[in-house]
Amino acid sequence: MEGADASASHKYAKELQVGVRVVQMACSLCQKLQKGSVGPSPDHVISKDDDSPVTVADWSVQAMISWMLSESFGRENVSIVAEEDAQTLSDDSATSLLASVVATVNETLAMAPRFGLKGPTKPLGGSEILDAINCCNSTGGPVGRHWVLDPVDGTLGFVRGDQYAVALALIENGQVVVGVLGCPNYSSKRKLVNNSSVRSDLWQEGCVMYTSKGSGQAWMQPLIQGHGSLEWPNSASVIRVSSIDNPVMATFCEPVEKTNSNHSYSAGIAHRVGLRKQPLRVYSMVKYAAIARGDAEIYMKFAKAGYKEKIWDHAAGVVIVEEAGGVVTDAGGRPLDFSKGVYLEGLDRGIVACSGVNLHEKIIGAVYASWDSSHL
Repeated sequence: MEGADASASHKYAKELQVGVRVVQMACSLCQKLQKGSVGPSPDHVISKDDDSPVTVADWSVQAMISWMLSESFGRENVSIVAEEDAQTLSDDSATSLLASVVATVNETLAMAPRFGLKGPTKPLGGSEILDAINCCNSTGGPVGRHWVLDPVDGTLGFVRGDQYAVALALIENGQVVVGVLGCPNYSSKRKLVNNSSVRSDLWQEGCVMYTSKGSGQAWMQPLIQGHGSLEWPNSASVIRVSSIDNPVMATFCEPVEKTNSNHSYSAGIAHRVGLRKQPLRVYSMVKYAAIARGDAEIYMKFAKAGYKEKIWDHAAGVVIVEEAGGVVTDAGGRPLDFSKGVYLEGLDRGIVACSGVNLHEKIIGAVYASWDSSHL
């Protein structure tokens, strides 16, 4: 058996299959918004209180996935930790914005049968949409099951027609046990390149990657396009990390944004371990996807003082890389701790993901050798 069906006897089989389906739906929603075939222009961006951007896509994906998870598993059984809230949409001045979200969500939910899911019997109203967004108010923690959602990871990438991702994970008793990563602009056939702008003929070539903890495998399949429907198995293939362990040949990824990432320190580490290639700067968790399927070997992120990493920016990508054969730790070599709530509390200096142990040990060693002089 292939794809999500390969885990049919697995403890998390239903969670994995529903997760893949709702992320596929979310990617379809985002692609339509980017192409302008539904809703407002994708550059209709609002700044949140922390100055980070949010769009109709962010709210629409969160509302849609929240509603579908509640329908699939029972609202009383679903705890969701997610990035967005509905405060802005609830303002009297946001009537047209809420109307755009409602229209976008309902158009997507109407396609649920194509994805093997059951949609609502009638369109959802504004209050139901707001309720679905506000239901994503869990803070996670060490006990119980918590879905973790970043509806549009890399909103700037989405707005600019570059890389972004829809990231959904399931955490059980502090451990990430299911990860699904939808990458609408990451072709299942083409490698990433720096400063890639998405051409019109590439809109239809996204992919979704997914895994469950302990499966020892991660899978990738194309996104559904046109009038197709999602059937299992559906063109899924096993992905593995790169076998390259020579730093001279290795490619490393880092965030595009400089606000919360120290590019100069990463460059120093790269030089110390002998990396020769220019860094591949990528929006969103597509960096994890690139390592999981062998397009890159290293991802480094060293945040500036005071910045706290959120679990929704890493959970899905981490488990996919690990099950594809890679290694992900903090910069002290310890596993990331997803049991402390919304933030990766106790994170040691930064995050290092590698395709193999040898590269990982070199990076961690370079961090220890250089940190005292880094002034971070």
